[in-house]
Amino acid sequence: MNVSWSLAGALSAVFLFTLVTAFSARTLIQILWKKTIRIIESDPSPKNVWELVSLAFRIDPEKMVENNMRAAGGVLVKRPFGSPKRLPDFEGFTFLPRQMAELPLPQDAEVDTQTTIGPHARHPLKLDIPLLVSGMALGMAVSQRLKIALARGATQAGTATSTGEGPFLPEERKEAEKLIIQYSRAPWAKDPEILQQADMVEIHIGQGSSGPGPSQVPSFHLKGRAMQLMDLAPGGTAEIKSRMPGIHRKKDWRKLVNELRQLTDGVPIGMKLLPGRVEQDLEIALHAEVDFITLDGAQAGTKGTAPILQDDLGLPTVIGLCRAVDFLEKKGVKDQVSVIVSGGLKTPGDFLKALALGADAVALGSALVFAASHGQGSQKPLPWEPPTELVWYDGNLSHQLDIDKAARHTSLFFQSCTDEMKLATQALGKKSLRDVNKKDLLAMDSLSSSIADVPLI
Repeated sequence: MNVSWSLAGALSAVFLFTLVTAFSARTLIQILWKKTIRIIESDPSPKNVWELVSLAFRIDPEKMVENNMRAAGGVLVKRPFGSPKRLPDFEGFTFLPRQMAELPLPQDAEVDTQTTIGPHARHPLKLDIPLLVSGMALGMAVSQRLKIALARGATQAGTATSTGEGPFLPEERKEAEKLIIQYSRAPWAKDPEILQQADMVEIHIGQGSSGPGPSQVPSFHLKGRAMQLMDLAPGGTAEIKSRMPGIHRKKDWRKLVNELRQLTDGVPIGMKLLPGRVEQDLEIALHAEVDFITLDGAQAGTKGTAPILQDDLGLPTVIGLCRAVDFLEKKGVKDQVSVIVSGGLKTPGDFLKALALGADAVALGSALVFAASHGQGSQKPLPWEPPTELVWYDGNLSHQLDIDKAARHTSLFFQSCTDEMKLATQALGKKSLRDVNKKDLLAMDSLSSSIADVPLI
């Protein structure tokens, strides 16, 4: 009996305490709320705390944080992954499936996925799929283990990988059945014995998220293999210049292209640039007799560049692509000069729309970094480190990336994306990805219609 009364008393006390606490809390919240509202409604603007809310509508939080970084350090701010700005992209288009007026492809029909870069070169680059690995630099950006994994995965998928602006990595060459070597504005990876190992050479003039901007990386960020391959002395700085050394006039580009073509026995030679003065730049590229053009649009990713280069430089990928294709068609050379496009393409739908608008291949960067680190980036670094620590060259966990798993997921990503594009191509009644074109598209808005000269929905 005493136990029952004790239990009842305890429960009553808890209940009473809860009521008092709830009442007190409610009363306190009400008092604070009234006081806050009174201050907001009566304080003059210069002293009113509501100005913080108003400021957030005028300047987004990311810009506020970056401005504080500038004020704190007085040095160049570097933002990872590219611009957050919303720019025109491939989502402005939709495909027109065939159903009754015209029929889709039979379900058992094969869809050809092959593409050729530089068809008029002595040794064209033939790929099983129109997707490839974009240039990601060893040391300047990603780790040796990721480079090897991407090369191996690309080989398994029947496509090519690129060295990027970094030094030539022999292990990457060993893993890659088809390797694109970038001839950049840096001093490394230009020895004849290196260039002669290329299946294609891409002259790196500029790229999305950085344009032709110069870059410097201190040696302590590159210690280890990258520093060795760059032939960089301790305390030195790896430097990529804003202009290609030795190039001053239009004819110099033609001389460089011819020299590279002879040195490599006729593999495709092309140029990579950020779309800007598209027609003027392509006029020079055609004079140089390139086999292909790579357009890396303003939505491209990066390990880290100044926000002004990401937000306020160059044209969106889809605009650069449409203007370039239109120019090449008017010049009558679209069937001779291949177009590779990159920068902000994320889905198989984006990839197929780029092909429909005239691209011969799509180069993937950020999407592949996340695909390759699938199952590892979410488990090994988190919750104490960001996933990028697993793939950056100077990442604390870069040594933990499982190369075999990363290669496998890279290949599977390519396979899955290609299968989706094949499925859509069947719905369009086409037997090859190369047959998909602008006539299969409608624009969802007037801007997209104007960009691509595609009918508005």
